[in-house]
Amino acid sequence: MKEHPVTFRSGELTLEGLLAKPEGLKPVRGGVVCHPHPLYGGSMYNNVVDAVLEAMWSLGWATLRFNFRGVGQSEGEHGGGSGEADDAVAAVEFLTAQAGVQSDAPVLTGYSFGAMAAMTAAQLIKNLGALLLVALPIRMADPATLKTLGKPIMLAAGDNDTYCPAAQLQALHKDLGPQSQIKIIEGADHFFGGYEEELAQAIGAMLKTA
Repeated sequence: MKEHPVTFRSGELTLEGLLAKPEGLKPVRGGVVCHPHPLYGGSMYNNVVDAVLEAMWSLGWATLRFNFRGVGQSEGEHGGGSGEADDAVAAVEFLTAQAGVQSDAPVLTGYSFGAMAAMTAAQLIKNLGALLLVALPIRMADPATLKTLGKPIMLAAGDNDTYCPAAQLQALHKDLGPQSQIKIIEGADHFFGGYEEELAQAIGAMLKTA
């Protein structure tokens, strides 16, 4: 699907992103994707972000990937997580306001640091449809708030991920109960090198039920 450069506001800041919308008269569902840690080179140009987008495009969804504050051409400085959560909320609001995109039930996705930001942002999005967390750094995050979200939650990670140990993610999935789904990619580590297609297929399967 063809992406087009866009800008949108997050508070006083202007952020950059790439918007994709299928052609057609019927409004489609929207998905926002949050990228990994900006202080370690993370941006919207990332293999896992690409895999998530491929999954969403396979379902005919509109998508928005964007750079957090201080990354690329986005204004501002690194916000330590809370600022990036605000950016994620603003991105969802921007996408769902676009012509041809459903105003309700958007799916917010985050990878690694982006998953932490998305987890925080999800609490602030009243019309959220579902939350997808890829390689959530579970040792550095307090996922207790997920229990009160009341929306479908999808979890994905590799079984060689030291930042998101599969056993701990499985325990979280069990704790969340029927509101959650999980997919562990055998052989993949935190960065999913060489496993992008398998990840995209797994995410697409989960998103179909979200």
